[in-house]
Amino acid sequence: MSTPAERLTFDAEAYLAWEAEQHEKHEYLRGEVFAMVGARQEHVLVALNLASALKQRLRGGPCRAYVSDMKLCVAAADAFFYPDVMVSCDGRDFDAEHFLEHPTLIIEVLSSGTEAFDRGAKAAAYRLLPSLREYVLVDTDARRLEAYRRTDAGDWLLHDCRPEEGACHLASLDLSLPFEEIFEDLAPSAY
Repeated sequence: MSTPAERLTFDAEAYLAWEAEQHEKHEYLRGEVFAMVGARQEHVLVALNLASALKQRLRGGPCRAYVSDMKLCVAAADAFFYPDVMVSCDGRDFDAEHFLEHPTLIIEVLSSGTEAFDRGAKAAAYRLLPSLREYVLVDTDARRLEAYRRTDAGDWLLHDCRPEEGACHLASLDLSLPFEEIFEDLAPSAY
């Protein structure tokens, strides 16, 4: 979750220096800084479930899963974000200390305070990443996932993953995650 900070403005280099001294996390978009605020328990559980499931399935392979403490640089958008979950299969990211630049998959768990940003400006920035093959939005209330997949032609297509399917296939990694695992430990949904 992110909300505008106290109207701080920086260039990217100044942001990185300032952010390293902060106790809280902040996202950065074209000079503007946004404070990351606490998330609801459902948000945290789903992000952890997804990261854990991906870590387990990717073990021993060429890809790594990361949680929201790892920054992502989108240089083409002059931005730094903290995605809820991301996966990189690019060796250049494995040596990165403070931020990744070449993710294959990004997952954001929606919340009422960030949904418009996750669907709008943040999604537009993410689409500028040449390495990104899939962007997934998780709606915890509806218990569904929206997987936006880049085609070979560079277009983005939506695949709606619904509980009746039993699992959501992540085409970018060629693996499926069962809904019961994604939403484990959450109260039953009305959907």
